Amino acid sequence: MDWRQFVMDLEKLNPDRVEEIFARHGAHSITFTDAGDKPVLEPAPGATPMWRDTRITGLFSPEADLLSLQDDLKKSLQVDSLPPHQVEGLEDRIWEHEWLKDFGPMRFGERLWILPGNAAVEDELAVFVRLDPGLAFGTGTHATTALCLAWLDGLSLDDSSMLDYGCGSGVLAIAALKLGCAKAVAMDIDPQAVTATHANAQRNNVAQQLLVTASADRIEGQFDVVVANILANPIIELAEPIAGHVKSGCLLALSGILSEQVDKVLAAYRPWIEFDEPVFQEQSGQTWARLTGRRIEG
Repeated sequence: MDWRQFVMDLEKLNPDRVEEIFARHGAHSITFTDAGDKPVLEPAPGATPMWRDTRITGLFSPEADLLSLQDDLKKSLQVDSLPPHQVEGLEDRIWEHEWLKDFGPMRFGERLWILPGNAAVEDELAVFVRLDPGLAFGTGTHATTALCLAWLDGLSLDDSSMLDYGCGSGVLAIAALKLGCAKAVAMDIDPQAVTATHANAQRNNVAQQLLVTASADRIEGQFDVVVANILANPIIELAEPIAGHVKSGCLLALSGILSEQVDKVLAAYRPWIEFDEPVFQEQSGQTWARLTGRRIEG
């Protein structure tokens, strides 16, 4: 079956109201995207990213009455005319495989590979993670995740424990397990992230070693390695509990931090963590930082 998608710039319309109307008319999926050129590269867990110029796309079956949808939008939103919009035909595809088009094998460090689907690499020493991000953030293509994966590859993780705070697709926790960790905890308040992490853990045969949770309250004890790849503000706000999960003398990595936010993050963790020099990576005109250090002993 072919599909139709209704695409509209929101301008000043309320996104939640428009989404509700789309759903009322049978939208099979609803997506918000950037209509300008200011992408939100990594939203906070559970947050819906919105841009200054936001576009909504609804996917509808061929028999959907899109004229009725437009009338309902104008009536419900009390507007005389809608912002720029169009209806596009869309041939049927295996949608869960669409993301594979722009995602090939990627290596991080010396050994670690992230592979989509059934892709393979000719490397006898390869440690690989097979990944389907689902609707959650985290494939390794973004600088913040890449920085963490490369760091994990350089560690000796045999028989250690790991906490992935804000796990997204689960790629960091799963990579740590494949690199030798004995057990890991992956936490994310976004239910889509929890679902994706469960599925990816099964795909990589590490589900028995991984506890996946949507609640920080379920994180018990301390870990040899803690990674928080989220955003600078929650990293700062959660400094004490995140640092508190790092064993004395053990390792912490923080990412999702822009270069201009580094000093504030370092200051927030200074009572507990002794940091190495920051590592930076540029992407799409922005410079991202990875901060690593050890829990001060005692």
